[in-house]
Amino acid sequence: QVQLVESGGGLVQAGGSLGLSCAVSGPTFSTYTMGWFRQVPGKERDFVAAISWRFGNTDYGDSVKGRFTISRDKAKNTMYLQMNSLRPEDTAIYYCAVRLGDRDTRPGEYPYWGQGTQVTVSS
Repeated sequence: QVQLVESGGGLVQAGGSLGLSCAVSGPTFSTYTMGWFRQVPGKERDFVAAISWRFGNTDYGDSVKGRFTISRDKAKNTMYLQMNSLRPEDTAIYYCAVRLGDRDTRPGEYPYWGQGTQVTVSS
């Protein structure tokens, strides 16, 4: 059973930075993708970024390009999201997720999810 545990959320002022981590345990495969999504209550879960575990290829949602950076540490089985120039509209619960296969922006394509971590950006 794949398990994901996020950490690093919190409260930050607009323009500030925050880093998230997602530790994965359980069966892993060389060809899997890890992703970050976010959700505001009452709205759909949105794609933030994804990274292929083997080669480190990345994708970003349009709203975070140039501000957020996704990365992974294979030795630690951990994925990261560095968030810079944060805006109030970045406020959401951030989830990490895993899927077998290539990067995908659709949350329904990810079968494994973490519990989520709250990120709040004050204006």
